[in-house]
Amino acid sequence: MTMLENEKQEKKEERERTLAERVPPLQLSGLSAQDLQNLCKDLHQKIDGIDESRYDIAAKVSKNELEIQDLSQKIFELKGKMKRPNLKRVRVSADAMLGALLGSKVKESVDFKANLKTVKKEEEKKEEVTDWRKNVDAMSGMEGRKKLFNAGQ
Repeated sequence: MTMLENEKQEKKEERERTLAERVPPLQLSGLSAQDLQNLCKDLHQKIDGIDESRYDIAAKVSKNELEIQDLSQKIFELKGKMKRPNLKRVRVSADAMLGALLGSKVKESVDFKANLKTVKKEEEKKEEVTDWRKNVDAMSGMEGRKKLFNAGQ
């Protein structure tokens, strides 16, 4: 037998011994119905207590596993960090940068300003400043309002 098989056999025997110690064999012969019900109630209470303890242990185990995982992640991060060397500043012209990015496709210098669109600025309409007193008579009444409406369009 190999060592693994021996270990499995030992664990199986140990389990059987602990079960024999903790759980005595049941003697059901000669018990009345009331005694059987009491025995069942006692067994159910024991099962409930064991399930609670099993649940508590499982919760502790999962909590410890998460903590172990977090700590191992922190260790990995601490080991994995290496100091970065200080980078040197390199001056590169626009032509050299384009040559490096695009390869040998662009050999002549590119004039970026030539490719830009020209935008025509709208000239602001300047209204002539006139004396308002001269226009009062012309703008009064419906005729004046009609002129203002037509001028706005």
